[in-house]
Amino acid sequence: MLTALQSVLSVIIMIGLGFVLAKRGWFEGKAAALISRLVVSIALPAYMINNLLGGYDRQGLLSMLPGLGIPFVAMISGFILASLLAVLIRIPKGRRGTFASMFSLSNSIFIGLPVNMLLFGDESLPFVLLYYIANTTCFWTIGTLGIANDGAELSGGPKPSLLSLSGLKRLLSPPLVAFIVAVVLIMLEIRLPKWVMDTGKYLGNMTTPLSMLFVGIVVARIDWRKLRFGLDMFVLVAGRFVFTPLIIFLLVKNGDFPVLMKQVFVIQAAMPAMTQTPILAEAYKADSEYAGLGTSLTTLLSLISIPVYMAFVGKMF
Repeated sequence: MLTALQSVLSVIIMIGLGFVLAKRGWFEGKAAALISRLVVSIALPAYMINNLLGGYDRQGLLSMLPGLGIPFVAMISGFILASLLAVLIRIPKGRRGTFASMFSLSNSIFIGLPVNMLLFGDESLPFVLLYYIANTTCFWTIGTLGIANDGAELSGGPKPSLLSLSGLKRLLSPPLVAFIVAVVLIMLEIRLPKWVMDTGKYLGNMTTPLSMLFVGIVVARIDWRKLRFGLDMFVLVAGRFVFTPLIIFLLVKNGDFPVLMKQVFVIQAAMPAMTQTPILAEAYKADSEYAGLGTSLTTLLSLISIPVYMAFVGKMF
């Protein structure tokens, strides 16, 4: 419990610092986008390669792969549940796919990764990455399809296909490429020189603080006047912080999986909606303002939910 509380304080301080600096004008213009690119394109790939190659061999890697199906099942189940709820509570057709995407898919990198690192240490990284692979795949397939359907509904255009070339390209993000490279090197039992590993370590150490600063910037930019807590937002918040983690919990509770994997998956499932959702909604001419409100609201409320989950996840299994 003490370790969890200390980790909570670290998260709050780093997010708070990002918030204060953003309010003071330190991150005007493209500064926030630069931090995002640094994390996704440089720090996180370096962190993955250094930690995976430094801590896992072929047998250890193979032993954790059976858990990959769990987050896929949970996310697809969550997406189906969200789609049914969207009809039940009469969310307009031009918002249902966006709602389902925010309901079922979480911010597993910018917030989920550093939270797990602070709470469980480097040992949690492989399980964080398993969840990330499933989350990224689902976002750029069923999530993108749902948002694109919203755009087609609003604009009167043709319905999109499930798999597109642009979606497949986005799947191959720098973190996922780094993961694939690390897995190949481990399976071939190839070790990188010490200077390469040290470089990865130093660059990778930027991941957690930069991610937390970025979250603070996002919270600082929330337009409080636009936040509305209607029935759809209430259900969205319940889905993000209750239903989706509950689905994961039920799937792994009695399974023969490592306790750490179970804990990491629950934490990952309880993160706020993905920050890319409003960007994708804008690109597909869906309701980007609605996506922005849902993302902002869940990010804001995660400042309450994250400490709760961090404090009690150790008692769940």
